[in-house]
Amino acid sequence: MKVIQFTIPVAADQSVIVQEDILPHFYEHLHRHNEIQITWVIKGEGTLIAGNYMQKFEPGEVYLFGANQPHIFKSDPAYFDKRRKLQAHGLTVFFDPEGKLSSLFSLPEMKNVQKFVASSANGRQCHHSYQHVISAAIIKIKNSSNALRIAAFIELLQLMSGLKKWKTLSTEPNKYAITDSEGLRMNDIYTYTMENYTNDISLEDIAAVAYLTPQAFCRYFKKHTLKTFVTFLNEVRIGEACKKMIAGNYDSISSIAYQTGFSNTVTFNRVFRKVMGKAPKSYISEYRQQ
Repeated sequence: MKVIQFTIPVAADQSVIVQEDILPHFYEHLHRHNEIQITWVIKGEGTLIAGNYMQKFEPGEVYLFGANQPHIFKSDPAYFDKRRKLQAHGLTVFFDPEGKLSSLFSLPEMKNVQKFVASSANGRQCHHSYQHVISAAIIKIKNSSNALRIAAFIELLQLMSGLKKWKTLSTEPNKYAITDSEGLRMNDIYTYTMENYTNDISLEDIAAVAYLTPQAFCRYFKKHTLKTFVTFLNEVRIGEACKKMIAGNYDSISSIAYQTGFSNTVTFNRVFRKVMGKAPKSYISEYRQQ
């Protein structure tokens, strides 16, 4: 299945598409498509962006993205270093309930599934306690063909709709209106930010990436993400700080602060608490206990 910016062509002879990616890194551009997407991350770490939501992603996690929801699994920089020979591995199911499967989704027996799919337009993440069950169901779809694939697909949807522990991702409106050109611009903004978050990114710098004046950029970014650029930049920095803490890749809290673009520890602690809802030391302690 060829994936291009904001478009995924669907095979003519399939209603449920299964795509397995085993690559040095995941597809590195912000994109969307008409199909709803269920992805199981088998290998790989990095930053997930879904609409206006952002967090780190790790192996084992399962995500659902709504139709036409912009998203990207941005692999960590280490995956772009050919000398490291790292691999990203993901298994994804694509389906369009308004396309070939519309008759299936209109059945009264699919009522609960319909509600679940409709309520997942902003994207969801499966609770870690159910990851193994959903991943097994995805594998079953992959290994099935013809009518048996449809049966396995229905089984997966029934399973997912019955689970209670889902985390909603984006807070954007369900119908996210964005043109392809705007998508390319937002991709450039995200990419520049994630590649330069350790530097002092001025409003003039990031506005130039988007070919806008600083004032116009502020309005544009707030319109499409419902947050300011400073808020987004801080979320990127704190996300990278969390990765370093989990990996044990630091000498002290202050060293993490400087490595992730903060000028001092006081500001880092304040922003960390605002983004994560807890102090850095509490975050480390709770992660170790888990």
